Amino acid sequence: MLGTGLGHYIPLVVYIGFWVMILASLVGKPLYGLYYAMPFIPYRTLRDKFLHFPLGANMLTILILAIIVGALLQGKRLPKSKLYLTWAVSGLYLYCSMWFGFMAGDAPPPVWLSNINFVTWKDYMLLPLVFVAAGLVIEDRQAVRRIVIMLAITLLLVDRSCILESLSRSWGAFDENKRDPGPLEWGSNQTAAFLAQFGMFFWGFGRAIKRKKVKLLCYGLTALTVFATMYTFSRASYLALIVSVAVLAIVKDRKLLLLLPIFFVTWKSMVPVAVTERVEMTQSADGQLDASAQERVLLWENAKQSFYRNPLLGNGYATFQLGEHIDDLKDTHNWYVKVLVETGVLGGVIALVMLIQMLKSATRLFRRARDPLYQALGLGTLLAIVSCLVANGFGDRWTYLEINGLLWVLVATVARANELALAEPVAQIKPVEPSLRLAPSMEWR
Repeated sequence: MLGTGLGHYIPLVVYIGFWVMILASLVGKPLYGLYYAMPFIPYRTLRDKFLHFPLGANMLTILILAIIVGALLQGKRLPKSKLYLTWAVSGLYLYCSMWFGFMAGDAPPPVWLSNINFVTWKDYMLLPLVFVAAGLVIEDRQAVRRIVIMLAITLLLVDRSCILESLSRSWGAFDENKRDPGPLEWGSNQTAAFLAQFGMFFWGFGRAIKRKKVKLLCYGLTALTVFATMYTFSRASYLALIVSVAVLAIVKDRKLLLLLPIFFVTWKSMVPVAVTERVEMTQSADGQLDASAQERVLLWENAKQSFYRNPLLGNGYATFQLGEHIDDLKDTHNWYVKVLVETGVLGGVIALVMLIQMLKSATRLFRRARDPLYQALGLGTLLAIVSCLVANGFGDRWTYLEINGLLWVLVATVARANELALAEPVAQIKPVEPSLRLAPSMEWR
């Protein structure tokens, strides 16, 4: 670390910090536990260094549970939101869906940690726990503001890691072998989805906030994040950014509608050659799809046939990874397709309801709040959700804690901010002082 040789001790210090925050959360400071957890939710590479410490693999889960227990011991309550019920229904349905997959002979019984389908469900259920933990401890405007600050710090750390890695390589031409998985560890496309989401959050937040200094800081962070996203060479994240900017143009900044066509005409002169090569390799000169795109088309065709066999209930949650597919792939490369194949139309309806509720909550806050902080939070979260929805059309970016954990912190913050916005005092008309009243003979005029 900065040439001091102390970097070797960082994992141990952070690990001890987790235990300190677990105790602090249980004895009355659960909000501080959430602040501490936020930078480590996406930073999987650092958390993996805890594996040789006692309970190291479970430190984040233990901290989230301690935050919930500590909050409940203090009598804290969740904000009013239908999303909590939707999550409960979703979690229960997905677990029952795994039993359906077992009865169909496609998966083992979901009862042991040695069964990959059960482990997949368990890991996914950490997302609603993060949502609950954040909803319980975020209670006032100051907490809302600090959540945004902690998110900015976390994004800056991820940006730094990605940019330093990118600048350490030569990019005269695109090379798939040079792509780095980034601090999220799952892969460059997953890291790109994270960057696109939260880069757009701070673009929207900066556009709606009133203070010029904060606005400039948000725009600077957005520019840094877009730069980092560009060098992930993820075409899905590029599309997510473009669609999110279009939504921003529609709901807030119409001038962007004029800039988007200019960008589409001139983008090749604005980005590095390697990025242009990555985008244009989707199709060859004769119109043939590149290997990656063709692979996804074949996967979707195979998934469609699988869906037709059990359209209502699907084949069972987390069963697709257990089957044999093209090039031994374990994912449909489209989360929406995956939901329908594994959980059927019923699971798709539950997922759709959840997405609509998320969008409505963020939009309501942006439209109805009078406080600029709440307006900015609503707009930023709306754009982050839109980016997430686009990215999930090209792979499962939904079930990863590292990608979406902080998004659910934002959604919980929005739910609380909607309550706080309703409690904002209504401006009262001040009574006219007696000394300023008109004479009775003049009042009729």
